[in-house]
Amino acid sequence: MNNRHYNIYFHTHTVSGIVISVVLFVIFFAGSFSFFRDDIINWERSESTAITKEIQLDYDKALQHLDKKYILHGRKITISKPSTEERVAVYMEGTKDTLAPAKQKEGQFFYLNTKNFKSFTYEESYSLGELLYRLHFLAQIPYPVGYYLSGFTALFFLFAIVTGVLLHWKKIVSNFYIFRPKEKLKTLWTDAHTALGMIGLPFQFVYAVTGAFFMIKLLIVAPAVMALYNGDQDKLYKELEYTDPDYKFENKKLAEPFSVGDLVAKTKKNWSDFEITRVFIQNYGDANMHVLVEGELLNHKKFTGIGKVVYRIADGKEIAKKDPIAQTSYLDVVKNVLYRIHFGDYGGYALKIVSFILGIITCFVIISGVMIWLVARQKNNIPEKKRRFNAAVVRIYLAICLSMYPITALAFIGSKIFYPLSQSNLFTLYFGGWLLLAIFFIIKKNDAFTNKFCLISGSILGFLIPITNGIVSGDWFWTSFLNNKIQIFFIDVFWIFLASISLYVAYHLKSKKAVA
Repeated sequence: MNNRHYNIYFHTHTVSGIVISVVLFVIFFAGSFSFFRDDIINWERSESTAITKEIQLDYDKALQHLDKKYILHGRKITISKPSTEERVAVYMEGTKDTLAPAKQKEGQFFYLNTKNFKSFTYEESYSLGELLYRLHFLAQIPYPVGYYLSGFTALFFLFAIVTGVLLHWKKIVSNFYIFRPKEKLKTLWTDAHTALGMIGLPFQFVYAVTGAFFMIKLLIVAPAVMALYNGDQDKLYKELEYTDPDYKFENKKLAEPFSVGDLVAKTKKNWSDFEITRVFIQNYGDANMHVLVEGELLNHKKFTGIGKVVYRIADGKEIAKKDPIAQTSYLDVVKNVLYRIHFGDYGGYALKIVSFILGIITCFVIISGVMIWLVARQKNNIPEKKRRFNAAVVRIYLAICLSMYPITALAFIGSKIFYPLSQSNLFTLYFGGWLLLAIFFIIKKNDAFTNKFCLISGSILGFLIPITNGIVSGDWFWTSFLNNKIQIFFIDVFWIFLASISLYVAYHLKSKKAVA
């Protein structure tokens, strides 16, 4: 590689990495915990449910309960299961009956408990697991700013990955085995950055590509909508199978009784190892009522196997059917594979744990890259004023990034003690505490102190998490294991291991002067 190309790659890698470093750290740190979103939600609520994507609900009783409360006649109703918990998401459009009262023409969205049919608004159902999940794509920042910011961060991260590989291409194998902790500081950080960057390279590449796709796909698709569909967005969504067929409302009551539960059971019998994940009802109680039952095959049987059946209730006939084995299209594969590899929901706890570790490794790669940048700019030939500015920039970076660990652990404790913690109070606890902690470290002006304090305080709080859970709910990790409450048991043990590792690291940290 000639010097000109090397300099281009080096500066592109450095600039793109530094510009996105803080946001990228937040995305990967929160994203790492998001692999356990469902477990965190169930741990917080002291609930444990079957680890399955299938909706486990008595549909007929649930619909009868909702009919008394909302009057379902003429409505479109969607029942889905966004996460592995005891609640399902229910979205109801307003009735198509023009003579109905105004109240019935209003849409509703809520979560429904599958056991006691108690409903919760989005705010009432908000949890720490949801906060961390949404934080990893910056959803707390008003739409669409947060989405686009996270999307373009992923895109810049992709540039950093590609240019980093090009920089190290000739020595990519030899540098992987080099680690010199007793050399000068820049060498230590460079070796760690290179080795860990290579370990997590496939993981980082996948998440850079899929993250950019999810967050800025609207900008990517917009030119196609204008050029190929004359600005008709609905037509595009229909061809991409994101919308369901629409059936006319006849405003006549259905004469015969019907059972949605029977239709779900009938659909499930069509294919073995098939899980029902969504039920869509159109024109509830009307003569032209239709029910769409959708699901997917288990991962071990087929990685992408989406199946669905549409029933006309008046005569019980199947008017449309999609076989998840024989009728998987290229479009299904493209849409679902990206989601699967991003969420890591196809390999159980083993894949989630590996993904979490790789996510934390990526966080260290980001920090080490920032430290390389700082050490390279602390040379004596650089003016004192500029060196102080560089040090202040990195101090702010470290304060924001490293304080995420103890504040996340504190949020676990707070969400358990004060459950149910409202969305606003949870925001105050997490983001308010994060801000105060970051300001404290910035004022302290000691990067080594920031690092060690965050590791030790995070470890102590991490050990307190299973203790807090045991005192508040009575679910000590050994009793939750014996009672087969796997999700609660996993979060408690997960924090014990994580706190132990970070405490070990904290007490084995030595400053460079001490090493010398």
